[in-house]
Amino acid sequence: MSERAPLANPGVHFPPPILYILGFGGGLLLENQVRSLRFPVDEMVVEIFGAAVFLAGMYILIWGIATFRRALTAIFPNQPASELVKDGPYRFTRNPMYTGLSIAYVGGAFLVDSAWPLIILPVVLGLMYLLVIRREEAYLKDAFGQEYMTYRRTVRRWL
Repeated sequence: MSERAPLANPGVHFPPPILYILGFGGGLLLENQVRSLRFPVDEMVVEIFGAAVFLAGMYILIWGIATFRRALTAIFPNQPASELVKDGPYRFTRNPMYTGLSIAYVGGAFLVDSAWPLIILPVVLGLMYLLVIRREEAYLKDAFGQEYMTYRRTVRRWL
């Protein structure tokens, strides 16, 4: 019986934001080609809410990226991690970059005044889990062992 070799990296060979872009684009396509699904609220309220949510999401995303940069570890999931980052936004969520993207995505849906992207968001999140997060978590467990398992028990995947 042979032992398997440790994983060299999470094995995600595409930029994860592409899933959000495709989902949002699909929502806009449905908005323009199938049926408009605008929010039943004053347009200015929708835009202000959307801008606030979008900016909050971008803040979390950028905070996550900056924290990885300070730790000098890989940001892209096709590269090995040099350190298990547990500070900054990683104290609250194991995936602040994806959490930030998800929040910004919701804000963007309000900014364009369309519910379609929100309807598609569960598909985007499901694909993120299947194609990205599951692989990253397996890699981190392999690379950091008990340290990652302890971290995983104490910090939620999202919020």
